[in-house]
Amino acid sequence: MKQVVISSITASTASRSWRSALLGVALAIFTGADWATLSASQVRQLPDGPGKAETQKLCSQCHELDKAFSLSQDRAGWQRTIEKMTGFGMKGTEQELSAVLEYLVKNFPADELPKINVNKAEAIELESGLSLKRSQAAALIQYRNQHGAFKSVEDLKKVHGVDVEKIEAKKDRLIFKE
Repeated sequence: MKQVVISSITASTASRSWRSALLGVALAIFTGADWATLSASQVRQLPDGPGKAETQKLCSQCHELDKAFSLSQDRAGWQRTIEKMTGFGMKGTEQELSAVLEYLVKNFPADELPKINVNKAEAIELESGLSLKRSQAAALIQYRNQHGAFKSVEDLKKVHGVDVEKIEAKKDRLIFKE
């Protein structure tokens, strides 16, 4: 009787091991095929140019390439990202890092931010576009309603309680159409 119970346990364990192994092989096949397809398509998505090889080499050390370029940034943004990645352990020479930076700046630039027509903008546009507090955006709209359209950045600076430094920093994004 003891031998029958042990044989039954052994058969059950062997069956589970067999199923687990089969499941593992199936997962490896499907995952591997998916991974190979993604890697090939990711490489095709990168534009040709100086720095491409270095970018593929360094950025794929830790993650998939599509994650590396999921957002567009300006030079300062890409520089911060590279510094952050080297802090996380990305290994590359100064020449490679410089090539990666130039490649990213050229091929994945920041999207141009839309202009803000301060004479038509709603409060939320002024808040988000100029990084103003809600009360500051409301003050701009109230001033505009009472005094008419703004003509220049100098007119905006006349509004009491508005952060002049933030307006000055983003003046290139402002337009004054009525």
